[in-house]
Amino acid sequence: MTYTLKLKRGLDLRIEGAVAPDAPVETVSPAAVAVCPGDFEGFLPRLDVREGDAVAQGQPLMHDKNNPEIKLCSPLAGTVESVVRGERRKILRVVVKASDDAVAAPAALSADGPMQLRQAMQQSGLWAEMRQRPYDIVPDPAVEPRDIFVTAFDSAPLALPLEKHPAVSQQRLDAAVAALSQLTAGHLYVCTRRDFALNVGAPALHYVVDGPHPAGNAGVQIANIAPVNKSETVWTLSLVTLCRIGQLIIEGRRGFDTLVGLCGSEVKRPHAIATVDGADIAQLVRGQLKDSGAHLRIISGNVLTGVKVDVDDYLRFPYRQITVIPEGDDVDEFMGWASLSPAKMSVSRSFPFSRFTRLFRPDARMLGGHRAMIMSETADKVMPMDIMPEYLLKAIISRDIDRMEALGIYEVAPEDFALAEYVDPSKTEMQKLVREGLDYLRKETE
Repeated sequence: MTYTLKLKRGLDLRIEGAVAPDAPVETVSPAAVAVCPGDFEGFLPRLDVREGDAVAQGQPLMHDKNNPEIKLCSPLAGTVESVVRGERRKILRVVVKASDDAVAAPAALSADGPMQLRQAMQQSGLWAEMRQRPYDIVPDPAVEPRDIFVTAFDSAPLALPLEKHPAVSQQRLDAAVAALSQLTAGHLYVCTRRDFALNVGAPALHYVVDGPHPAGNAGVQIANIAPVNKSETVWTLSLVTLCRIGQLIIEGRRGFDTLVGLCGSEVKRPHAIATVDGADIAQLVRGQLKDSGAHLRIISGNVLTGVKVDVDDYLRFPYRQITVIPEGDDVDEFMGWASLSPAKMSVSRSFPFSRFTRLFRPDARMLGGHRAMIMSETADKVMPMDIMPEYLLKAIISRDIDRMEALGIYEVAPEDFALAEYVDPSKTEMQKLVREGLDYLRKETE
């Protein structure tokens, strides 16, 4: 049975550089890939390999200290080129360089029952691609979820349709839905857009979601369908991870192929790239950026939640797009942020041109300074959730656990505040505050 969820609050940013539906797909075989454990919140890495080791595609590179059965695997067959560490020897990334040396592939994994499926997902690295609410972390294998939510579309600016991903197929979707529904005593929800190309059958509950961004956020869907309460656990995953689970069930192996959108106003020809997870950015953007002389910001992900990267960096999880915009630090314009230029992007209807310009070319400037939090209720206008975001942020800042719980901390993730952070006149780093609040709450209550 199909249900409809209509959301009114939110905002779709009109930005230059979208990938046209008929744009050709370029294939790039990366020379190196990287796995960054910091992309998997709640995962504490311990290495299973050393520099110089030959690895096969799908071979574990590291495991979680608290749950050793949860692995992160190599997306590419090759040689471990480097293990990059940061402060206190924290593992930042493991780089694997492609190699022609023959390495035996890991044995096929069996996923014939619920217990075997859990083990296969953990061994293949797919478990780490899921998230749990509360805390927005890699799920605890010892906890059975109340429900499982699958997000089958991405509403973020310039995002590609998830149905175009090479992992997605009807057969894999059906296999994964049937298997995952056995991992929860509750419901498996699949949330799609109205024009979703595949069929979502029983035992999943199919929700068609109408509305602007952040309609594609799992937290927004959970909050409007079956909110998370204290002591409850809900798992979330994307359509891509769902179909990779289906591939694991059918073939005994998971895939690492991915489709990346190279987009943004500073890209010569926005298009999709067929590559693998963790591919090196340099190969993906080589010859594709405009030679305007401006300083550029390369973002692994979208302009709201993505990670700033350098050309010599790597594609980060869970993002499937690279957005390139002007940095803005070399701009000298009349009246600065107070300018009434029609090229300015604004969410306010009082701004004379914001509703009439078709597409905008934003840069990375903040256009204002940090200041005390203004209780302007602007966040409420773009957050389709039954919470009071500004009051929740104040509770997080003051580390008031009781008030954090009462105001809905268990329902949210940093990405749910990304759009609110963009429209906030106080320039508050909301996503950072929410991440710190979730980590603090988890440390104090578990």
